[in-house]
Amino acid sequence: MRWLYVVAVALVLAGCMQPSGEPAKDFISPKIGEVYIPLEGSAYLVLEGDAAAVSLGNKVAVTNAHNANLVDPKMVIGQSANYDLMFFHTPKATTELPEAPPRVGERVIAYGQAGGGTLRKAEGMITDLNAPVKALCDKCQIQSAFTFKGDAGPGFSGGPVIDAADGHLVGIIFGYVDELGGPANRLIYAYTMSRVTSELDTVQRKLPVDVD
Repeated sequence: MRWLYVVAVALVLAGCMQPSGEPAKDFISPKIGEVYIPLEGSAYLVLEGDAAAVSLGNKVAVTNAHNANLVDPKMVIGQSANYDLMFFHTPKATTELPEAPPRVGERVIAYGQAGGGTLRKAEGMITDLNAPVKALCDKCQIQSAFTFKGDAGPGFSGGPVIDAADGHLVGIIFGYVDELGGPANRLIYAYTMSRVTSELDTVQRKLPVDVD
């Protein structure tokens, strides 16, 4: 069983690393731009951080919990207990991007950010649908993710993984591992949208209930 034990380090230090992916003039579909949210801010006072988020509709968005420093605390709805996911309120329109489960061999495009608000993209192919990921804490569940090969890395955390053929949203990036050979053999890890939806439901059920 392979453990993803370097994800936190790889993403926390994104602000001082070279941009990954390549510059993107636009999205493959205008609908992606309607739900895509760039995140930018300070990390640990001395580093500038870049990441992304995705609007899920109903003015709710998702990003990674390790991007919390890039989101206004007043807008935060809650975080998943077992997965690197955080949900927050957004003024973005209620448009929802069509979703689909990932498939092995599927060609995908991921989007993320670089310094100065530059949009980046990374293309790749899905290699695994059930990659085990080290739990966030001793009492937390082992995480499950899908992986794809590509050059997404610093700045892509919280960003969308899109089916390159039909523009469907298939996942949310949270980490990567450079295997033997370095970035040329990079595996990007992402959560399925069914996982994202399930964790949002769990977070919302734990919120205080308004009583008339």
